[in-house]
Amino acid sequence: MDVPMKGQVCVVTGASRGIGRGIALQLCQAGATVYITGRHLETLKATAQEAQSRGGRCVPVVCDSSKESEVKSLFEQVDQEQNGRLDVLVNNAFAGVQTILNNSKSFWEAPATIWDDINNAGLRGHYLCSVYGARLMVPAGRGLIVVISSPGGLQYTFNVAYGVGKAACDRLAADCAHELQHHGVSYVSLWPGMVQTELLKDYMTKCESLDDPKFKKYLPHFSTAESTEMSGKCVVALATDPNILSLSGKVLPSCDLARRYGLQDVDGRPVQDYLSLSSVLSQVTNLGWLASYLPGFLRTPKWIITLYTSKF
Repeated sequence: MDVPMKGQVCVVTGASRGIGRGIALQLCQAGATVYITGRHLETLKATAQEAQSRGGRCVPVVCDSSKESEVKSLFEQVDQEQNGRLDVLVNNAFAGVQTILNNSKSFWEAPATIWDDINNAGLRGHYLCSVYGARLMVPAGRGLIVVISSPGGLQYTFNVAYGVGKAACDRLAADCAHELQHHGVSYVSLWPGMVQTELLKDYMTKCESLDDPKFKKYLPHFSTAESTEMSGKCVVALATDPNILSLSGKVLPSCDLARRYGLQDVDGRPVQDYLSLSSVLSQVTNLGWLASYLPGFLRTPKWIITLYTSKF
């Protein structure tokens, strides 16, 4: 078995389930020692058990990313047990999924606490982990930090708090990369496409039984959505790329990384290209009919995306 990350030390936050779990599985499969965090030890142990069956070593640590004392303790543990070594940090913790699924109100109608539910762990926590992770990486002159974001930082998705948080994650990557550029440490923002997480599967099943129109809207995309491990394959590819510094500060869609590194999903499926012209047009009112006539290899130029989302 190929173990390109043997000897490397990683931290993945929010790895009890979903994308974080998938990333931990792939990192262990690549031979790394992976510290995984979450708020419940039992679910962490289940992830760790499966991860170690793939190879590598997996260490479960109960840690709430929104609490600085617990974040500090996590990185002190890594520092002590790994002699100061940390190669990869993946900021994935996100506590707002259930809040999003349960609340479809406009921002002035929703409780103000929705901001904290979505962004305490999913933004402030990422900053805290970046601070303590960088304190181990900078002296070593190497390392990779990945923040899990989404296209929700580019256009309205779900609600205001979510969009602002994801836009801030992308900015976090860009600005941290600027300050890290002379220290050998890379920082990137990873955009998965739609992912078949456990919570989303449950939500889709519930919507189907209720004949929810939202289900019909997302069903075509969900059936071809990424597995939770696809993001893990992307992280492994980035962590083993000798030219990773050239990507530092950038937003990296999973479909772009699949093309760059020749990746397929764990079940052999190609990664859905949500930047293809057909995919983009399918989301545009009155132009959806045109999508079916366009070949999948035609992609939306990045300058058009930049122009479309310009705030000036």
